[in-house]
Amino acid sequence: MSVFSRFQQFLFVFVISLIINAQLSVCQRNDQYEKCGEFFQCGGLRDVGYPFSGGNRPEDCGYPGFELTCDDDVPHITIGSIVYRVLEVDDDNGNFTVAREDLLNSPCPTQFLDTILDVNLFNYTPYNQNITIFYNCSIFGTIITFPYQFKCNSLGLSFYIASGLALNDAVRCANRIIVPVSADAAGLLSMIGSTEDTLRSALTSGFGLQWFANNSICSQCIESHGRCGYDSSTNSFACLCNDGQDPFTCSGSNAGSSKNHAPLAVGLGIGGAVLAGIGIGWCFVFTRKRRRMIATNSSLSNDTESRDLKTISSSNPLISAPYNFFTKRVPSHPKPKSEIGRGTTYFGVQIFDYKDLRAATYNFDSSKELGDGGYGAVYHGTLPDGRVVAVKRLYEKNFKRVEQFMNEVKLLARLRHQNLVELLGCTSKNSPDLLLVYEYIPNGTVADHLHGKRANSGLLSWPLRLKIAVETADALTYLHSSEIVHRDVKTTNILLDNDFNVKVADFGLSRLFPNNVTHVSTAPQGTPGYVDPEYYQVYQLTEKSDVYSFGVVLAELISSLEPMDTSRQKTDIILANMAVNKIQSRGLDELVDRSLGFGTNGSLRRSITVVAELAFRCLQQERDMRPSMREVLDGLREVQNQELNMHNGEIVEIVVDDVALLKGFKHPPSPISVLSDKEHDSSVSTSM
Repeated sequence: MSVFSRFQQFLFVFVISLIINAQLSVCQRNDQYEKCGEFFQCGGLRDVGYPFSGGNRPEDCGYPGFELTCDDDVPHITIGSIVYRVLEVDDDNGNFTVAREDLLNSPCPTQFLDTILDVNLFNYTPYNQNITIFYNCSIFGTIITFPYQFKCNSLGLSFYIASGLALNDAVRCANRIIVPVSADAAGLLSMIGSTEDTLRSALTSGFGLQWFANNSICSQCIESHGRCGYDSSTNSFACLCNDGQDPFTCSGSNAGSSKNHAPLAVGLGIGGAVLAGIGIGWCFVFTRKRRRMIATNSSLSNDTESRDLKTISSSNPLISAPYNFFTKRVPSHPKPKSEIGRGTTYFGVQIFDYKDLRAATYNFDSSKELGDGGYGAVYHGTLPDGRVVAVKRLYEKNFKRVEQFMNEVKLLARLRHQNLVELLGCTSKNSPDLLLVYEYIPNGTVADHLHGKRANSGLLSWPLRLKIAVETADALTYLHSSEIVHRDVKTTNILLDNDFNVKVADFGLSRLFPNNVTHVSTAPQGTPGYVDPEYYQVYQLTEKSDVYSFGVVLAELISSLEPMDTSRQKTDIILANMAVNKIQSRGLDELVDRSLGFGTNGSLRRSITVVAELAFRCLQQERDMRPSMREVLDGLREVQNQELNMHNGEIVEIVVDDVALLKGFKHPPSPISVLSDKEHDSSVSTSM
């Protein structure tokens, strides 16, 4: 059989294969497009589309984590390890109402599971409040009954407490769970006359969740006549079109009715296949002929060339081998060693491809924006290898920004602490944008939980707030011991993971702090409400500037108030001033968040009082009057240890003189340094 005969067979098979594959591809894509136009129907829940899948909606028609099931006409969704009944879906506002299935028939569960969400996918709506349900409780003392109690047959005496209330000190319970309910239901539960039926009704009515599943991109996809879906091969959103899919929207050529454009797609596929086959065939024949000619010429001249080369090389020692076109060439202008490029590292961190990060954040779509960091916006992204990251994009690229960018990379690369956010890498300084890649911390910021979008969750109890204060102080102490001043300490830069462990973030304003320098002069940068007052006057930066800012953080943890709020009285607009004034006038109870139980729990009252004392000293106008970060950390740890001892059954009195901060330290008197006679049997003088 001749070469051309074999080639004709090959070309025929190749073209037929392409035609069949093109037709199958179009059919499969149209089938996916049609299926994702169907809705989930179950019981009273009707017409549910993206981001949900289930029923007659395949998994790729929804977003991972939004799989619905229909059991006896009852729709369910599983979040974490808990099954929820889906009561209502509001597509227009991107939220839905759910109720815990294990608490619908009885408030007495078989397992003690807190309601924990995947914060990458869900968040509570503003109209929820948390309640705490206690089980296996015992009452110490002569009082027999308390409000808010009920009985579980197998779990003994139980209590429910709405956010803002505290369990009586005479009650000890072995187990508890935290459950969100609607704000209206929580209001009814906080009333003295509420009963177990009130609790059952609150649990049955459920609570609202907002979803995050590329909402804005989905809207753009729908506007382009596409249907929203998910591509599991790339772990990313997919806009399903009538003849294929696109990462964002359907183009004009593939938008619209599949009936109109399917024949065109098939025709184009066939035509393209024929042209491709002809081209490949021509290349095949040409290559065969070319190889034969080269082989013939090579055999004829090989002996002569070999003899000539031997003669030349013996007479000219500089020539040792024939010239080869594929010989590696050294460029005349090699790239400088300082240049950062793809696939390398800079100070030990990975250099990421800009295109990968742009794709991971959907071209820096606003729906992926987590917030504003120092000098740039921060975006949520998923890398090609599946890692979830936070990407900081500097606002503009100029010489100063590049300098700050390189400074932050150098700085973060050498820092390792359990309470500092980890830098994973960056882009080349020559990329279109300067990008930093951090580990993603999923549970928002302390500001979110105190006075932001998560404030109504009620999750930040006082022991948890004290833990946050200790871990933040530990991170700052580590920075100061490494001769680094953070310069932008604030609650929006204190991130929380799912276990509420602290990760201090955003070193965009940091500067190295040499041993032989007592201050660093620089333009006043930072966040209003947190900046050291002396910094505005003399432009001098020291570690005590961080101490002042941390004092504001302590005031926020105590009060749940924002650092600046123009809606407050003129003297209280700046929280730092408000805190100092309230403490000096013995009005601490007016500052403390009432939901913490400051007025009803004696041990908690003493703990908050000592932390307020620390905040007072951090917020002194003169730097020399402020403690060091190490002294603040020691004081907070002392308070935390005493709280742990009390929870372990030991009776411990918290006295301000026991706090390590006050030992050998010059400070102004604080009115709350002395516990009142009602709180402590003996007074302690604070004049030193």
